[in-house]
Amino acid sequence: MKVVVGISGGVDSAVAALLLKQQGYAVSGIFMKNWEDDDDGEYCSSRQDLIDAASACDVIGIDLEVVNFSREYKERVFADFLREYEAGRTPNPDILCNSEIKFRCFLDHAMNMGANRIATGHYAQTREWESNKDGRRVFQLLKAEDGTKDQSYFLYRLTQAQLSKTLFPLGALLKREVRRIAAQAGLPVAEKKDSTGICFIGERPFREFLLRYLPTRPGEIRSLDDNRVLGEHQGLMVHTIGQRKGLKIGGICARQNAAGEHEAWYVAAKDRANNVLYVVQGHNHPALLKNRLRAFDLNWIAGTAPRTHWVYAAKPRYRAPDMPCEIDSLENGTAEIIFGSPQWALAPGQSVVLYESRVCLGGGIIAADAVG
Repeated sequence: MKVVVGISGGVDSAVAALLLKQQGYAVSGIFMKNWEDDDDGEYCSSRQDLIDAASACDVIGIDLEVVNFSREYKERVFADFLREYEAGRTPNPDILCNSEIKFRCFLDHAMNMGANRIATGHYAQTREWESNKDGRRVFQLLKAEDGTKDQSYFLYRLTQAQLSKTLFPLGALLKREVRRIAAQAGLPVAEKKDSTGICFIGERPFREFLLRYLPTRPGEIRSLDDNRVLGEHQGLMVHTIGQRKGLKIGGICARQNAAGEHEAWYVAAKDRANNVLYVVQGHNHPALLKNRLRAFDLNWIAGTAPRTHWVYAAKPRYRAPDMPCEIDSLENGTAEIIFGSPQWALAPGQSVVLYESRVCLGGGIIAADAVG
């Protein structure tokens, strides 16, 4: 079976390719070039990543092809990323990058090369399962064994067709085991630091980066409790619900908590019509705690929606713990989700992802007008 592996230049994708070759697959690699603006090495590390990817493939003994999806990335991912921020929401470009680039452009390219499957270094698992509803065989997306590295949250928009062609060789491994395998094989990326930042764009000063593409529109920062003007923001798009740093109002009318400490200000709401950023004092202010949300642009991995009024777990952001919830209703392409306990700083534009035990069911985008 011919498998094409997305080689990023990091340790995870290199070990994924190594394991598949050791298992007897006919393996080759593809390095995806997806960003060309200011690719000068300061923030976007694609040049060094390509060198590292080629070095790893040389040790493994597989071919490496370089493909350029920069145009597709700009049209399908980055343009949406900018639209969402301009609308005052907080998108997650890694999720769209996975569904549109890594598991669409890359998958199509690999299939045209004659591949039977693609593989990546994501920490997730798949299995074929018989549906209890109608006896259909479906591909399920499962959490990785390493709970600290699980990436199923970022993969919730994948479809049956995509999952049926995908292998995740690292799903049953812990990160330390992956680095150990890399070191034993002599891979030059065994100790390379994990990448962070925006998918394919790298880790950089985010506010300055965003303001290069979107016009600034300064406005007032007001207290949600008494509508006092506290300061000025440079644009609603550079702030997100729950944000604490960067407001520059820390010393204004600071209320003290029980310990005598000044309570910080947090972003609680955005008024786009009047260009006002509303803030509150205190991490546990009621305006930051919500019991329910509405999600749109839904994707259910099995191809059918889960039942309503059933206990699931949900992640309203990547690093959030699994929180008990139920789907109250599914109407007009949206889902009303109720949590068992108040959730902190639910941010419109982020994804809420639902699970049933270890199985990722899918999810959607948190709506701005129905968080309550």
